[in-house]
Amino acid sequence: MIELEDVPELIDPVMVCAFEGWNDAGDAASAAVGHLDETWGGKVFAALDAEDYYDFQVNRPTVWLDGGVRRITWPTTRLSVVRVTEPKTRDLVLVRGIEPSMRWRSYCNELLGFAHELGVELVVILGALLGDTPHSRPVPVSGVTSDAALARSLDLEESRYEGPTGIVGVLQEACAHAGVPAVTLWAAVPHYVAQPPNPKATLALINKLEDLLDLRIPPGDLTEDSRAWQLGVDQLAAEDSEVAEYVQQLEEAQDTAELPEASGDAIAREFERYLRRRDNLGPTGEKPVAGHATAERPTEPEPKDGKDSKETKDGKDTTEDGDDEPESDEE
Repeated sequence: MIELEDVPELIDPVMVCAFEGWNDAGDAASAAVGHLDETWGGKVFAALDAEDYYDFQVNRPTVWLDGGVRRITWPTTRLSVVRVTEPKTRDLVLVRGIEPSMRWRSYCNELLGFAHELGVELVVILGALLGDTPHSRPVPVSGVTSDAALARSLDLEESRYEGPTGIVGVLQEACAHAGVPAVTLWAAVPHYVAQPPNPKATLALINKLEDLLDLRIPPGDLTEDSRAWQLGVDQLAAEDSEVAEYVQQLEEAQDTAELPEASGDAIAREFERYLRRRDNLGPTGEKPVAGHATAERPTEPEPKDGKDSKETKDGKDTTEDGDDEPESDEE
């Protein structure tokens, strides 16, 4: 039985989830939820029992010293809540954990139990996968759902994926069966720079979440970190002629595929988005106090463990050899 303590009545709550592991290429998704938690000073109010869902030989606990006292941190999933006040007041229930080793259905049911008790109106799951996308172009982020009505109302793709899945896909379908509206946002991470962190992909997920929920999320250091990350990859590519040639091929392929999108309507939408974000800048660009989203606003690929995965344009994800598979269209 779920018992919630010290959690105030929430306002229009949305649950935002990310899971470290197979559906988290470049740690982009888990870093995005971590950014939300750090930006607004999230307070942990619940944690799932690690004994129920984790194989400690796969996800080992860590030992650390606390003032000379040895302590152990166990792999688990924690829930925290933050309150956003701009442009309107709304609460976010943040779920961040490691993909469980077992009992996935019970795991999802427990999370949905929290969602029900808290009155959550929408579940947004963040994921990242490796794909054939160049690091020098904007990070592609796709939004998918299993709910046809939600797909139409939010202008998302309806999931058509078939194949192996990870905890992101299982939770998406568990929400659908429970009648809880759910959306999955997938960021595509270049497979030739798969190692974490990937602040550019994290920022892309944050920006997509802003648009989906009509929030103003301060980017903090993500904008500058993204620029530094891209510059670093540029330098690495310049040192290897084969990599540089491959990146150029990816750029040409993506530019050709997206050429029809460079329409007047598309440009107008991007400009309107820029204006909305600029209007919410503080006068000096300082980081907002907790609970406020007015601050400086600079500007199912493959699992991060290296297994091959591609996300096609229509959202389908094909994978080989995976414990659980990221699914760009599935969720």
